Order: sequence, then structure tokens, then C-alpha cells
Amino acid sequence: QVRLVESGGGLVQAGGSLRLSCAASVSIFSFNAMGWYRQAPGKQRELVATITIGGSTNYEDSLKGRFTISRDNAKKTVYLQMNSLKPEDTAVYYCNAVGRPNNWPNYWGQGTQVTVSS
Repeated sequence: QVRLVESGGGLVQAGGSLRLSCAASVSIFSFNAMGWYRQAPGKQRELVATITIGGSTNYEDSLKGRFTISRDNAKKTVYLQMNSLKPEDTAVYYCNAVGRPNNWPNYWGQGTQVTVSS
């Protein structure tokens, strides 16, 4: 059974940094891609960043330069480094993975809260 477990969220002041981790219960090469999404109160879930099995990365345009996605294959973990955090980054951050070969099933973690105070 595939499980994704996020950690690393918390409360941080504006301008600070956090690193989120997403640990998978299986090899991350079981997935076509993994990524991070976020959902703020009253808003739809939105893409933050993804990384493909080949290592290609993609970011939501407004987050480029502040957020970095990476992975450690041996640890079966994907990371999201978040710098220069802003209050508008406050949200629940979810880890996502899509299976091979057809981007199905779609797996989600339970989410981790990130709160940025002004």
C-alpha cells in the first residue's frame, strides 16, 4: 500500500524558511512524478511544484526563485525548500504522487500546515 507522509510544517515569521519532507512507503521510482500542492482557507488546491521520474522540475510561476523541490532517492523522500516566506504562503501543503505508466493512481498525503505570520 502506498503512503505519503508529510512533515516539516509549522509557524514561521515572514521572511523565514521551512523545509517540508514527503516520505513515501515505496520507491519514488514507482511514480511518474511527485509534487507539492497547497490549499489555503476558502481557496482551491493549487500546484506548488513537481519533479518527474527523470528529475525535471516544474513550479507555479509566482513561486519560482523562492521554492525548490528536490528528492533523495535512497530515502524515498521528496523535499520542498521554502525561502522568503510570505503570509500568503499560509496553507496546508500536500504531497502528491502519480503512478506509472499512466499517471494513475493519484496518491495524496495527509497534509502539513504552514503558517506564516506577518
